[in-house]
Amino acid sequence: MDSGTHFVMGIALGGLALVDPVVANHTMTFTAVMAGTIIGSQAPDVDTVLKLRNNAIYIRHHRGITHSLPAVALWPILITLVLAIIIQDANVFHLWLWTFLAVALHVFVDIFNAYGTQAIRPFSRKWVALGVINTFDPIIFSLHCLGILLWAFGANPIWTFSIMYLIIVGYYILRFAIQRAVKKAVHNTIQDEDYVIVAPTMRFFHWRIAAKSKTHYYVGRAYGRTVNIYDKFEIKPLPKTPAVEAAMKDPNLDAFISFSPLYRWEISELENGLTEVRLIDLRYRSDNRYPFVAVAHLDDDNEIITSYTGWIFTEDKLQKKLQIGASN
Repeated sequence: MDSGTHFVMGIALGGLALVDPVVANHTMTFTAVMAGTIIGSQAPDVDTVLKLRNNAIYIRHHRGITHSLPAVALWPILITLVLAIIIQDANVFHLWLWTFLAVALHVFVDIFNAYGTQAIRPFSRKWVALGVINTFDPIIFSLHCLGILLWAFGANPIWTFSIMYLIIVGYYILRFAIQRAVKKAVHNTIQDEDYVIVAPTMRFFHWRIAAKSKTHYYVGRAYGRTVNIYDKFEIKPLPKTPAVEAAMKDPNLDAFISFSPLYRWEISELENGLTEVRLIDLRYRSDNRYPFVAVAHLDDDNEIITSYTGWIFTEDKLQKKLQIGASN
């Protein structure tokens, strides 16, 4: 989920913590728990700072080790130790308990996005992504804001947030049912698909579709059970040339491959004599473009001159990024 949703979830969980008599009857413990649930709801996303390094490192590691099983255990301990020093009268066990729930809830809800997490590390580095909830879901965010507003105006937080979470559980179940119906509709449309990605959008009945058969890639959208296929690409093996082999070892392209399960490629000769190898993620079609790409430019000796991976919505911006990379 996005940072804003994790933030309001932290507040809501802090309010729900009043069901705990130790929290409800001790002001300093409640203060510490509220701080713990808010901080705990954000802590796993500390790896966002990797963007300051470069996109390749961020793509490869975001929602990785910071969302792993060891991290879920360590974050609450670290947060509790810091808060216990600052708020010394707080009950440490109950502070740890609610902070742990906040961290665990953060990682748990991220599993339901299309991006997913490496939540079962160190047992597996597999990305767990159920793809039923958009990274920002306006319904989930609005329900939390409504619950917090009702609490601010005097509603009982325990009942308010308990009812809210029951509604959200029902909403998740409904999203799974709709996703299942969309997958069935995709099968009826394509029929020979081997692999299908059905990803949510911010619109309730709108879903992104990327599918693969033995011979083609398909990209489209579903509106309810109506499936529209916009693009169909023939699957062609990536050429085994020295230029391609060199490009695929580049950190930007390597990170892209680790992240993208469904992509096509383009190879072209540029006017300046360089060879361009471009990988295009098929999951994120927007306004007739595929904005998530990885690009490498190589010279005649198959040396990487510049490369880039990330979100680019115009070709001009991509070329500027590549020029910056070449100058560095």
